[in-house]
Amino acid sequence: MTEITRVPLQPVAKGAVAKIWIGVAALALAGAGVAYATLPPAVHVSTIKAGSGDSPTLDDVVLINYKGTLPGGKVFDQQKGVPMALAEVVPGFGKALVKMQRGGKYDVEIPAALGYGAKGAGPIPPNTDLQFEIELIDFKSRAEIERQQRILQQLQQMQMQQGGAAAGGMPGGAAPEAAPAQP
Repeated sequence: MTEITRVPLQPVAKGAVAKIWIGVAALALAGAGVAYATLPPAVHVSTIKAGSGDSPTLDDVVLINYKGTLPGGKVFDQQKGVPMALAEVVPGFGKALVKMQRGGKYDVEIPAALGYGAKGAGPIPPNTDLQFEIELIDFKSRAEIERQQRILQQLQQMQMQQGGAAAGGMPGGAAPEAAPAQP
């Protein structure tokens, strides 16, 4: 058998282990920074006034007051008592609303990628981050709203049917007791 040449190991210098650990920590921080930089854009919601109860889902319809501003502070839209189906709004707006509670008021920052993106819309330029102040007044499920609409339609139909009978006068038959008989 052949013998392997033995190489004596040099002793580790003082402080070298600490330098190795510092290098490992620096690599871990650099990796975390790269991971953070590759995170998808996120909606930021800050509470102005806390609400209470449940939060809406993406299947709900909300009733809100809101004011939307551009980064320079210019108001591009402002509405009060507006019903909105969460499934039909820009993704960032929906993501913000599901974090809210009934009666609460919130500041919301929506990155351009979750707003109108590269297309823009109306007074909103392409690739513009949006700022909103939103008050969540109420919300209901889409099924509940559809049920209420059916009931309202039925009531309207009943009123129209009753109104049609009253317009033509009394239905055929005997005259009321206080009315004189016609010759």
